Amino acid sequence: MKNNILTDQLSQRILVLDGAMGTMIQRFKLQEDDFRGSLFANHPQNLKGDNDLLVLTRPDVIESIHRDYLAAGADIIETNTFNATTVSQADYGMQDWVEKINFEGARIARKVADEFTALNPSKPRFVAGSIGPTNRTASMSPDVNRPGYRSVTFFDLVLAYSQQVRALIEGGVDILLVETIFDTLNAKAAFFAISNVLDELQRDVPVMVSATVADVSGRLLAGQTLEAFLNSVSHYPLLSVGLNCAFSAEQLLPYIEELSAKSKFRISVHPNAGLPNQLGQYDQSAEQMAVVVERILKSNLVNIVGGCCGTTPLHIEKVAGLVDSYSPRQVPAIQKYTRLSGLELLEIRPDTNFLNIGERTNVAGSKKFAKLIADGKYAEAISVAREQVDGGAQAIDICMDDALINAPQAMTEFLNMVASEPDIAKVPVMIDSSRFEAIEAGLQCTQGKSIVNSISLKEGETEFIRRAKLIRQYGAAVVVMLFDENGQATTTEHRIAVAERSYKLLTHVAGYEPEDIIFDPNILAIGTGMVEHASQAVSFIETCKWIKQNLP
Repeated sequence: MKNNILTDQLSQRILVLDGAMGTMIQRFKLQEDDFRGSLFANHPQNLKGDNDLLVLTRPDVIESIHRDYLAAGADIIETNTFNATTVSQADYGMQDWVEKINFEGARIARKVADEFTALNPSKPRFVAGSIGPTNRTASMSPDVNRPGYRSVTFFDLVLAYSQQVRALIEGGVDILLVETIFDTLNAKAAFFAISNVLDELQRDVPVMVSATVADVSGRLLAGQTLEAFLNSVSHYPLLSVGLNCAFSAEQLLPYIEELSAKSKFRISVHPNAGLPNQLGQYDQSAEQMAVVVERILKSNLVNIVGGCCGTTPLHIEKVAGLVDSYSPRQVPAIQKYTRLSGLELLEIRPDTNFLNIGERTNVAGSKKFAKLIADGKYAEAISVAREQVDGGAQAIDICMDDALINAPQAMTEFLNMVASEPDIAKVPVMIDSSRFEAIEAGLQCTQGKSIVNSISLKEGETEFIRRAKLIRQYGAAVVVMLFDENGQATTTEHRIAVAERSYKLLTHVAGYEPEDIIFDPNILAIGTGMVEHASQAVSFIETCKWIKQNLP
């Protein structure tokens, strides 16, 4: 019911998100004792600066800030839980308290939002559970001398986010806001966790995602372009996608224009109040920020607008005073093409030439590569990938299937190394293995939208659907081989039957968009001298033609 109210409101008007929490907390000039309270009086580490703890030790402060933003006209308030994961709270030794922090953060915001809704039911207020990026990155090493090392794994993040998400939902949030994303792999881990928790709780909670650009190039810190980021998160049915932090509204404007033109989702923006001065303070006044925000509103670029660092209830009041004069952005019809990504987008259109996939990073395709991997010489093996990309490969096929190689471990190590090389990581990856655990290992290392090669009906529908759903949950496209329980399809009729059956299962059961399905009809040998093999080429061509005509 609340979801319907939210989407109805978004269809009618631009909603206002609140402003900075940290800026407002600073105004209270809190000391160490405020962060400790009686609950953590004997904690062995300093706690000042752990703002999330205040929902337990100074809930009056957090409640007051929520009230100020709602009184200023905010439609959506964020919980004070930006760093409330075990990963981030470990720095303070507070990881055992994350469930309580998230639950109380949601409960406090819920209480105040409901009070304001009761006062004016025509302006319902919503609570967004704030989910930050953590203080770790899954796509980059913290040690320049160890590019394959990671301080956090994908499933470390999934576990941390799962705890946070479950407590936020139990505390009463209406929305989950995955924000300030600087590494898309972290965001994908959050989505993975969210989908698992929502399935477990049998709930439907809308999800917003907001990235932060690192510099004027418009790329995220982990290297992706905005187009690549958008493509990499588009597998999740998002309420909105947007940008926050890093820049002022004026500096974010061109990037919001880009997102607005290319996104099938609603658009949000919550910029900083300018850039920090030499003292780390934000000087842009509410009036100055409102001038630029109005330019964004006039251009019909957004559906949700608010503030980030340095913004206050005064900034939000000025923004709230503008939104009713402008219409929300109408989500455009985006042409459906197969879109893949590494650090950059690869779009495959009907007029696109053949896709050139480098196979030398497949242990079956290069003796040199296979030996380097078997010997653990990953740094040298990277040169093979670089040669492929320099030679024109638009994607690279990576396969570690060899009896002498631990495929999941090698896949992880090599893809982590690839991620540290922007000139290679710019292209999408085809994760190729007959072992599904190696495929999963690869998917847990790639922030872009990869291709999985491959799945088939060889082991039956149940396993086919399980694998397909997992691949989609990781955000990848999939290659389908034309095998079924009876083996490889070798006649036109058998190939067509397997392709049609696979397509229906993927689109009707596993939730795939057709453009994320790639069929491999299997090119078989025809020069064997055996009469039954003579028609294989014709059968392959007939199957390709049928697939193009019947499985759009």
